[in-house]
Amino acid sequence: MQFTPDLLPSDVTGAPVFDSNSNAFHFRPGPLFAHIVLADEINRTSPKVQSAMLEAMGEKQITVDNTTYQLDELFFVIATQNPFDMVGTYPLPTPQLDRFLFKITMEHIDRDSELNVLETYIDRRDHKLTSEFVTRQQVLCARQAIENQVHIHSAIKACLVDISRNLRGDDRVLQGNSTRSLVLMLPALQVAAALQSRNFVSADDIELLLPKVLGHRVELAPGVTDKAKVFSDCMQAPMEQLARSTLL
Repeated sequence: MQFTPDLLPSDVTGAPVFDSNSNAFHFRPGPLFAHIVLADEINRTSPKVQSAMLEAMGEKQITVDNTTYQLDELFFVIATQNPFDMVGTYPLPTPQLDRFLFKITMEHIDRDSELNVLETYIDRRDHKLTSEFVTRQQVLCARQAIENQVHIHSAIKACLVDISRNLRGDDRVLQGNSTRSLVLMLPALQVAAALQSRNFVSADDIELLLPKVLGHRVELAPGVTDKAKVFSDCMQAPMEQLARSTLL
């Protein structure tokens, strides 16, 4: 879905459409009614349209004309945004940013990868459409298995809370992360552990994911630029306490 300045909220969520045959209005679902929604250049559209996605991303539902419609259980959003110094961009509000689990900065690819892109472009006509790798039910079963079988010790949760409190209380931080971010991080930590063939979350998972999950949620004070140093300082004591515990 291409986000443009003239996009309307109803273009995203859907809207009632008059049916002349039945002489009544019927809801026509918008592009948010899908499994995976790619919101391209999300910060080019108005804040009103950005806000229209809050309920969908937070509650997996959409309310139009006092009627609530449930989205698919596997619904999630991937978004791209332009640099904020470009003309015609609208900074995403904090509640909107908080709905995104990760923020990943795209860097330039290396030489071999760039060369491969050119080769792939030349040979693109030989490529066939990919077939379905997994079914919807397999995805749901895998998610349920990870939730049930990968354990999160109370010491891990305490470590996350202590890091968050350190960030919020640091003079270099203008705005800390929300409790929502910690809740969203838990299943991400479980997946990280499962990918390493572990049935428990470890300190390594926290070190890997926490800066990626909280990075876009933490706003630094004016004049402070080294966010990595702030995170490292605020993580040090809780991570040392976790290492001293009997968990690992």
